[in-house]
Amino acid sequence: MSARRAPRPPASARSVALWHWLAIAALIALIALGLAWELVIAPLRPGGSLLALKVLPLLLPLFGILRGRRYTYQWAPMLVLAYFVEGVMRGYGDSGAASLAGWSQAVLAGTFVFAAAFYARDAHRVAPKP
Repeated sequence: MSARRAPRPPASARSVALWHWLAIAALIALIALGLAWELVIAPLRPGGSLLALKVLPLLLPLFGILRGRRYTYQWAPMLVLAYFVEGVMRGYGDSGAASLAGWSQAVLAGTFVFAAAFYARDAHRVAPKP
């Protein structure tokens, strides 16, 4: 005798839109924070450094995320987890503004990962608009 789970209720269009916009906001904020961190907040050298180029990989999923492509929502969190790890490591290892920027990056990356996961889970259950 196996216990059957009740079918999951369909996702509402409103909740899918919420996850979509939360993922967009977190990704754009992650890009902006990465640039500000390495150019203004705590650059390695005065005037900024080439480490600001670390945000370039975040541009790869940006257009797919903006367009709501489910496949992009499935692979982009794996990329963003690297930024989560960097944020935690620099949050612990640095001090002052750099530490705060590190923890902020970890929070933004975590927010993106969760929002993208919930969007990818629920996006296909909402009836397409006519």
